[in-house]
Amino acid sequence: MDVDIWAWVGDTQQQLSEAGNVGLAMALGDLPAQAYEGRYPQLDVMAPAIAQQAEALGLPWLEFYARYWHLVGRVGDRAQGAVAIGDAEELLAFAQREEVRDCPAAPAAVETLALAWANADGPGYAEQRLEKLGAAIEGLPADQPAYTGLVTQYVAALVDAGRADEAITYAESAVEQLRAVDKPASWELGAASARALLAAGRADAALTALQAAADFPADDPPAKPHRDGVRRARILAELGRTAEAVDALPDLDVVGNHPRDFVEWAQVVLKLAGSSQITNTWQLGRVLRQWIDYFSMMGGYQARVELALVAGDLAIARQGVWQARLLADLAEQFSVELRDAESVAGRIAALRAAADTTSEPDAPGSEDERVAYFDAADGFNADPEKWVGWLAPISGSDLEATRRHTTTLGFLGYPATGADIYWKMLVDSGDIATADPDDVAYLTTLLIEARQDERLEQMAAMLPHAVQHLTLARLHSARERWAETAAEGEHAIAAGAGTEARRLVSGAAQQLDDNARGAQVLLEVLDELNDEDVWRMVVMATAAEDWDTVRKGAAKIGMPIQSTEGPIEEEMGLIRVILPAPDGGQRQVLSIRTGPATARLALPQPRGMEYNAGDLVVFDPQLLEPIPDDPKEQENFVPPFAAVSILRPGGYVSYFFDGAAPSESDWAEFTEVMAERGWPMWVYSEENYTVTHPTSGETLPGVYGWVAVPPDVAATDVDALLDDATERWSHPLAWLDLAREIDVEVERHERIVKEYGL
Repeated sequence: MDVDIWAWVGDTQQQLSEAGNVGLAMALGDLPAQAYEGRYPQLDVMAPAIAQQAEALGLPWLEFYARYWHLVGRVGDRAQGAVAIGDAEELLAFAQREEVRDCPAAPAAVETLALAWANADGPGYAEQRLEKLGAAIEGLPADQPAYTGLVTQYVAALVDAGRADEAITYAESAVEQLRAVDKPASWELGAASARALLAAGRADAALTALQAAADFPADDPPAKPHRDGVRRARILAELGRTAEAVDALPDLDVVGNHPRDFVEWAQVVLKLAGSSQITNTWQLGRVLRQWIDYFSMMGGYQARVELALVAGDLAIARQGVWQARLLADLAEQFSVELRDAESVAGRIAALRAAADTTSEPDAPGSEDERVAYFDAADGFNADPEKWVGWLAPISGSDLEATRRHTTTLGFLGYPATGADIYWKMLVDSGDIATADPDDVAYLTTLLIEARQDERLEQMAAMLPHAVQHLTLARLHSARERWAETAAEGEHAIAAGAGTEARRLVSGAAQQLDDNARGAQVLLEVLDELNDEDVWRMVVMATAAEDWDTVRKGAAKIGMPIQSTEGPIEEEMGLIRVILPAPDGGQRQVLSIRTGPATARLALPQPRGMEYNAGDLVVFDPQLLEPIPDDPKEQENFVPPFAAVSILRPGGYVSYFFDGAAPSESDWAEFTEVMAERGWPMWVYSEENYTVTHPTSGETLPGVYGWVAVPPDVAATDVDALLDDATERWSHPLAWLDLAREIDVEVERHERIVKEYGL
C-alpha cells in the first residue's frame, strides 16, 4: 500500500474523529504496525472490531482495510496455512464486489490467498497460485500498490513449481517494470529472486542478488533483518562459507518469535550442524518438535513434514535413534495431507534406514540401576533425550521407570507416545481404579497435552468418584470450558477431592465472573492455601466487595489493614495500573493504591476510554516488573499491576486542551488552580511538540492534554475556569470540543486551532 491508500486512511481517520468515532480513528492507523510488529493479541481484537464497525457504518473500503491487515498478520509472519485459506477466499470475494474493487489495495487480496496456499503446501498449490496471481497481475500497472507483492508471490510460486529458471527471468522483468515507473523493487522481491537463483544452483548469483536487495525498501520493515539473515546464511552455507553463515544466522531467541522463518532456519542449522560452531543439542530437538506442533495447529502441512525430516536428521546426528524413528512416523503421518505425498516418501525411508544403522549411546549401569542413576543425574546437565532411550527397555513394566520415562517423553514433545505406554500399564491392565493419584495425574497431563480428550474421558469413567470429577475438571480447564470446569470441580469438592479441585473451581468462577463463589471456595480452606491462592481469593473478594474476606486474606498474608469493617479506602502509595487502550494496546495510568487489590486512577483519560480519573479499579497484585536492585532506582520505582475490572466508576468527564505553551510561572499557576479544585490534569504532549505562530510563522513550544472534572461540575463551569485561568497568557489555549458541547465561543476556538495549526 503506497501514498494513495495512506492518504485515504488519513482522510478516513479525520472523518471518523469528526463523527465522534475517536477510538476507531485511533485504532485504524495502527493496524499495519500491529501486523508487522507482531502485536497479534491487539490485531486479533482490533481488526475484527474495526471491520464490524465499518460494516455497520457502510464503509466497505474500511472493512476491506481491516480484514486485509488482519489476514496479513496471520499469513505473513505467523505463517498460517490451511486454517486461513477460507478467510482468504472470503476476503478475495469481498474485494471483487462492485463497491470495493476500485480500492487501490483490493488486488492484494489475491496475495493473501496465495500466501495461505503457500503456507499450507507450497509445491502442492503451486499451479493454483500461478493461475490466480497471473490473472491479478495481468494488466495491473507496476505503479499500483499491490503490484510488488503480487509479483513476489508469483516468483515464489514458480520456484515451488520447480521452474526456477523461469522465476529468475520473471523477477528480472518485474524489476525492470518497476524501474520504468520510478518505483523501487522491494526487499522481499529481491530475496525471492535470490531464492530462485539458489534453487537453480547459482549460489554465487543468489548472494549477489541478496546483497543488491539490501538497500531496497521492505514491505515488512521489522522482519527484514532476521529474514535477510536467514536467507543469507542459507546461501553462504550452500557455498561452504560456514563461518560466515554462522555469523549471519539469527539466534534462536530471535527466530523463535517468527514462524515464517522456522523451516528455512532449521534447514540452515542442519546444513551447518557438522561444524563445531553449531551445537546440535536435545534443546534444539525440543524446539523443533514445538515448531512441528505449531504448524499442525496452523495447517502448515508442508512445513511440519519438512521440519519432522530435518529434526529427524539432526536427531540421528545426536544418536537420538528413538526420536528419529518417531519423527519418521510423524512425517509419514503428516504426508497424507500433502497433495504429493510421494515427493517425500524417499526421504522418510532414508530417515528410517539411518535410524536402523545408527547405534544408540551406551547406557549407564544395568537396567535395574537405571532409575537410581536417573534420580542421581544432574538436573541441569543431564540429557533427557538420552534418558528416554535408556529407560525405554524397562518402561511399561517397572512403575518407577515408567513415571520417569513417560513424563520425560512429554517434556520433549511426545506426550502421545508417553500416554500409550502409561495407558497400557495402568488402564489396559485394569489397575487404573486403584492407581496412585500421582500416576493418574501424570497420565491425565499426557493425554491433555496429546489432545486425546476422548481417551481421557474413557479413563475418567474408570476412576473413583472424586478422582473422576477432578480429572474431568482438569480437562475442561485445559480446554477453557469454564462452566464445565466449575461443575466438575464442585462435584470433586463434594466428594472430598481436596485443594486442587478448589483451585479449579476458583479459576473457573473468576472466568465466569462469579467472584463471590471463587473467593468463598478458597476461604473455606484458608489455612491450607499458599500465598498465590490467598492473593487470588483477595482479588475475587475485592471484585465481589466482600470486604470481610479481603481482610481475612490480608491478615493471612501479613498485610496490615487499619479499618475493621466496610470498604477498604486507605492510601498505600502510588502504583501504575495497566489498562487496555482503544487501539488494542495498553495504557499505564498512575494511580493511588487504596487496598490490597484496589486503586483509584489519578490521571485524566481521553474521551472514548472506558475508564477515567476517579475510577476505582481492581488489580492483580502480581508485579509485572521486578523491583530494581539498585537502591536509587528503587526510590523512583512505581510498581506496575494489571487491571482486572472497574469496581466503581468515578463519573469524571475529560476535556481536551491544546495550544502554545505559556511561561513557567503561568503554567505553575494553572496547575495550582486545577489542584485546588481537585481536577486531575495531565499533559500528554511530548517536549518536541510545537505549534505555529499565527503571524510570524515561527515555531513555538506547544502543550496539549486533558483535564477531568467530577460528575457534579457543569461543563460551563469548566469553560469559565479555563477562560479565567488562561486569559492573561501570551497565546490563547483552545478547548474546542468543550466549546462545541456548550455552544460557547466556538468560532474563537476554531480560529485558534486553525491559526496555530493545532
